[in-house]
Amino acid sequence: MTTADAPALTYSSAPGRWVLAITVLGSGIAALDATVVNIALPAIGRDFHTGIAALQWVMTGYTLTLAAFLLIGGSLGDRFGRRKVYLIGIVWFALASAACGLAPTALFLTITRLLQGVGAALLTPGSLAILEASFVPADRARAIGVRSGLGGVAVVAGPLVGGYLITAASGRWIFFINVPLAAAVVGLGARHVPESRDATVTGKIGYAGAAAAVVFLAGITFAFIEAPALGWSSPAVLTMTAIGVVGLAAFLAREHRAAAPMLPLSLFAERQFAATKP
Repeated sequence: MTTADAPALTYSSAPGRWVLAITVLGSGIAALDATVVNIALPAIGRDFHTGIAALQWVMTGYTLTLAAFLLIGGSLGDRFGRRKVYLIGIVWFALASAACGLAPTALFLTITRLLQGVGAALLTPGSLAILEASFVPADRARAIGVRSGLGGVAVVAGPLVGGYLITAASGRWIFFINVPLAAAVVGLGARHVPESRDATVTGKIGYAGAAAAVVFLAGITFAFIEAPALGWSSPAVLTMTAIGVVGLAAFLAREHRAAAPMLPLSLFAERQFAATKP
């Protein structure tokens, strides 16, 4: 990975600890939100007088756009600056979180959860790329390991935090709590995180591939959520399943032909990658 203007930090140095803490906090917010909403679903259903299908969209809408835009988020960071895109993702995530907390209807909440996922897709790959670009090679694995470990703690803490906020205040505070945390990340990140980018990146950003990924995931997600109520033979479910399959085919074709693909398909032929991918 080629970077520009990226200092070589060590794990034991104060600047290195600042960078690690800021990336852990930012990615931890996104990881926490992936699970904290689950515990609040009964309260959300009561507040908005909605059923299980709408609640499924509230829960999966976030992970849908997170997965769909994850690759483009990493590409934007490499091209325009990892710190810049990371902090934009944090701000986006905070604004979407505030909108979730203020949502007047279940439909509005679903839309803002989709927007939350986009913000998470901008910041999540950025946190890892910042560590990769900022630390000396000998300390990168340690820094990334700490980030991943503490991210797992955030996932486990989600139900506990969600339960406390619902009991002490209301279900809306599971979203509002993200705002001050994000403000701290932005303030500290602008001061302590060095900017870096991939100087080897050329050509156009793969927006077409990202759009195909969105179509694929949206179609398949709709089918699995609505099929229990509508039936797998429903025209709507069959149509969205077909759209999802077409989106997947378009994504694979686009990545195969792209000069600088977001997801090089050759990675799946590598034994180490195939053994460790989720």
